Amino acid sequence: MAGGVNTPALAAAVAKAGGVGSFGFTYTSPEKISADLNATQALTVGPLNANFFVFQPVALPDVAQQAAALLALRVLGLPEDFVLQMPQAPFYPDLETLLQPVWQHRPALLTFHFGIPSDAVMQQAKALGITVGITATSLAEAKQIEAAGADFIVAQGTEAGGHRGTFEPDGADAELALDDLLRLLVPSIRLPIVAAGAVMDGADIHRVMRLGAVAAQMGTAFLCCDESGASPAHQAFIRHEHARGTAFTRGFSGRRAQGIANQFMTQLEGQTTLPFPIQNTLTGPIRQRAVQRNDGEHQSLWAGQAYAKAQALPAAVLMQRWREQLLACQQA
Repeated sequence: MAGGVNTPALAAAVAKAGGVGSFGFTYTSPEKISADLNATQALTVGPLNANFFVFQPVALPDVAQQAAALLALRVLGLPEDFVLQMPQAPFYPDLETLLQPVWQHRPALLTFHFGIPSDAVMQQAKALGITVGITATSLAEAKQIEAAGADFIVAQGTEAGGHRGTFEPDGADAELALDDLLRLLVPSIRLPIVAAGAVMDGADIHRVMRLGAVAAQMGTAFLCCDESGASPAHQAFIRHEHARGTAFTRGFSGRRAQGIANQFMTQLEGQTTLPFPIQNTLTGPIRQRAVQRNDGEHQSLWAGQAYAKAQALPAAVLMQRWREQLLACQQA
């Protein structure tokens, strides 16, 4: 999970408890990536994962669409003196540059979202003994990942919070729930499959493993942990705003992503947005202001559909509970 939700304390606690501690590093500077990996590796010798987006080339649309996108954000009732500036190239970080500290610190795993990295990246990871996983939302994507030489696949169901991992941001989405996706992938793909999407406890882990997954990837379940870096408003909405449910939006970033329904998402529904990740940069000041004001209505409250099951406990306690629940299911 990017945006500061993951912390060295959270990743270390998970790794110490027998899991894989993970970071979403796409919007992080190389210096911060190095510092976070170094801090976490000082706390644990357990396995860590570094996750990155695979961006596609993008350009600013015409002036009319830029103006429409700016006007759409004015429906949010921003202060008159609040300035929104149109982003300028480069619109996203260079993956090769971001990976330099990964090659230095050599976490156990390296994962990618939105597509397959270059052959050079894949070969460098293999040369350093780093296991590579890539997200798939369909059988077609999974087959591409397998052909590219990845070590495992993260199967992302529609229940998962945050950005859909589809390779084509504006292409067709199979819209497969996790269990249905697993039933497609397990008999057709030789690679190990990790299940992602509303996996919140030991019973959920047991279910996806019975369907053929070798492990589960969990994000929303950790958002209210003591070690979580999620904002106070984000955590409050997860714990108390269960009636809202989740929805998909392009309003925050220009790409479909799922989070707890709030005013920003409602007001931007059907409005003009810029391509990903230009829209993400454009709305950054709005989201930052909302965090500073503890305003949950204008933050990207990414969460999976089962967010009501999240618990406010230390990560190690959660891991132990899930282990006990999983064992009880296996013995039932």
